[in-house]
Amino acid sequence: MSYPLWKQLEQLKLSTWVDLTHTFDETIPCFSEFERAKVSTLFNVQNDGFYVQNWNIVSQYGTHIDAPIHFVENTRYLHELNLKELALPLVVLDFSQDVAENADFILTRSHIEQWETEHGLIEPETFVAFRSDWSKRWPNIEAFENKDSDGNQHLPGWGLDALKYLLEERKVKAIGHETFDTDASVDIAKNGDIVGERYVLGQDTYQIELLTNLDQLPSRGAIIYAISPKPKDAPGFPVRAFAIKP
Repeated sequence: MSYPLWKQLEQLKLSTWVDLTHTFDETIPCFSEFERAKVSTLFNVQNDGFYVQNWNIVSQYGTHIDAPIHFVENTRYLHELNLKELALPLVVLDFSQDVAENADFILTRSHIEQWETEHGLIEPETFVAFRSDWSKRWPNIEAFENKDSDGNQHLPGWGLDALKYLLEERKVKAIGHETFDTDASVDIAKNGDIVGERYVLGQDTYQIELLTNLDQLPSRGAIIYAISPKPKDAPGFPVRAFAIKP
């Protein structure tokens, strides 16, 4: 008997699978207001016959998914996201060279339009990832936070005009990036708020933060999967994001 889905899986496994997720522990970079994970062993094989740990973490820890409720009241919780939303065609916008030259780089609509003149229009219902190569600083906390002498962080991010262009005009489904926040650090300081992130989640969709290995993916053609646990009424959770590329 032939099972078409099994055949499809066999074909997919002939492609390259790329892990987009950082391994996390008690020492990783994390948002300054959060405590790092606390991990303890409750049982071990030698003494108890089985191995069990206790993990104490915040919901937005390591590579994670943000549900709309994370920033916007009366929107969806993580468990309410549809499974089909979590497997999407992937478009990777590579602006790593710009970021290498300017840590405060803000990805604007103009940048995306220029990218489209070279690569073609971004398709609707896609997941668009901003490749900055910031993940290469992981897990060095000092390098990742990139603070100046006054203690201010300098990390790149999305411009609000770029996000509105993608979600309203290009009709993309979700976005992701390699940094802590959607917005560049300089914009957060200027606005006193994470305006871009609040906008994205206000569109009743999700985003993935602290992605890695985007440099291993083509600008188009891959598929991203974002697999997380299903806690009730959660604003997000660590996610195992990965991509399959041709």
